[in-house]
Amino acid sequence: MTIALEARHLVKRYPGVLAVDDVSFEVREGVCFGLLGPNGAGKTTTVEIIEGVTPATSGEVWYYGEPAGQKFREEAGIQFQNTALQDHLTVAETLEMFHALYDRQAKLDDIIEACSLGELLDRDNRKLSGGQRQRLLLAVALVNRPRLIFLDEPTTGLDPQARRNFWDLVQNILAGGATVILTTHYMDEAHVLCDEIAIMDGGRIIAQGAPDALLSERYEGLIIELPRETVGQRLDEIEHSVYDNLGIVEIQSTDVTASLKELDSKGIALDRVRIRQANLEDLFLDLTGHSLRA
Repeated sequence: MTIALEARHLVKRYPGVLAVDDVSFEVREGVCFGLLGPNGAGKTTTVEIIEGVTPATSGEVWYYGEPAGQKFREEAGIQFQNTALQDHLTVAETLEMFHALYDRQAKLDDIIEACSLGELLDRDNRKLSGGQRQRLLLAVALVNRPRLIFLDEPTTGLDPQARRNFWDLVQNILAGGATVILTTHYMDEAHVLCDEIAIMDGGRIIAQGAPDALLSERYEGLIIELPRETVGQRLDEIEHSVYDNLGIVEIQSTDVTASLKELDSKGIALDRVRIRQANLEDLFLDLTGHSLRA
């Protein structure tokens, strides 16, 4: 197992704020590693330290067994959450401009094909849709043939189809052997793309592992959802792990049939019941008590 990246005891202090509090993790070569957390959790600051954008108060970043330096800068690609593109340039001109900045270069034709930009090459940057713009920004992050790629909230604001198209692009990049570090608020995105995740809150990593492994360790069975008003005052009578949030009662059950019979016997209406598997949002709520999108 080759370790592409190591974060070693990263700390970042601002006046009155400890933004990153002794964060350490390893990223294996060829995987997608996700950093998850709400705004203010410290994930963006952690990634910016690793990228070299923000200096750490203390701690080290290692790349393929040595302190991150020139080799890292040459071989890393970054898609920032917000990137200003030059007005009055076409997609082709933008790619050519960024491509010329690097000695280590990918073939532009390969990038254009990988990011599905062939029909957009003559289009002005200002006339791109949200999904098209994100595909271009991903292409910019690939111009130096990176071994390690940072994607910071890459699908924020995209419609569902554009998000899924972007996922396909990322999966193709991973299939080519690159390593990806992804920050996202979207739990379905993390579950689809990430081989391993680290959940951050309060500047610290509070859980880490493969998504399915983390869920199986914490949850057994399924979750029954009911509108709060259908449960009424009977919440304390339910003999299961129960979570009450935002008007929805969630009941964790290893025997759904028995649980539904119990609810029915208490006169609780089941016409609006929903049964589902636990997901990463459930895990985060249980660990921190607040939503990932807070």
